[in-house]
Amino acid sequence: MLVIGIAGGTGSGKTTIAHKLYKIFKEKAVIIPHDYYYKPHPELSLEERSKQNYDHPDALDTELLIEHIKQLKEGKSIQHPTYNFSLHQRNEKWETMESADIIIVEGILIFNSPELCDLCDVKLYVDTDADVRFIRRLRRDVNERGRTMDSVVKQYLSTVKPMHEQFVEPTKRKADLIVPEGGNNRIALEIITKYLEHRFIKK
Repeated sequence: MLVIGIAGGTGSGKTTIAHKLYKIFKEKAVIIPHDYYYKPHPELSLEERSKQNYDHPDALDTELLIEHIKQLKEGKSIQHPTYNFSLHQRNEKWETMESADIIIVEGILIFNSPELCDLCDVKLYVDTDADVRFIRRLRRDVNERGRTMDSVVKQYLSTVKPMHEQFVEPTKRKADLIVPEGGNNRIALEIITKYLEHRFIKK
C-alpha cells in the first residue's frame, strides 16, 4: 500500500494530476482531497462563512484526515465528510470510501502538517506560475462554485496569496519530486506512472 501526497498552490494542477493517476490505476487507487475536511461552521451565517480564511491550516480538520488515512492504510473503509463550496459548509451526508493499494491525498496544505507529511510515501509538489494559478482559480470558482469575480479577486488578495506565501510555498522543500505546470507535464506524469507500475503491477 502506498500513500501519494500531492501538494501545491491553488490552481496549480494538483487535482488534474491526482485524477490522471486515478484514471490509470482506477482499480487500485482512491483519491481523498484535503478540501473534504474544511471545518463546519453551522453557527455562522452564509455571509460570515464567506469571510473566513480558508487558506490557513486551522480551517481544516487535518487530525480527522490523518485518522482516516491511517484507517485506509490498515485496509479499513472510512466515512469521510463532503463539502459544499457554494455555501461554505460541510454537507450533512458523509460518504463511504474503501481502502486501496494507492491512496492519493491532495491539497494545498497537506505538507504543512508534519504527521500528515510523514504518512505520505511519495510527496509531489506541483509548481505553477502564480498568474496561471490565479486565472485557473478564478475560472473554477466562478464557473463551478458560484462565486462572483469580485469575491474571488478579493479573497485571493486578502487570504489566498499571503497564506500561500506563508504556509504553502515553504513546503516545496519537503517534496520528493517537484512537478512544474501540473497536469500538463507529460514527462513527470510518465515518471510517476512508471514508478507505480513497477511497484504494483510488474512484481
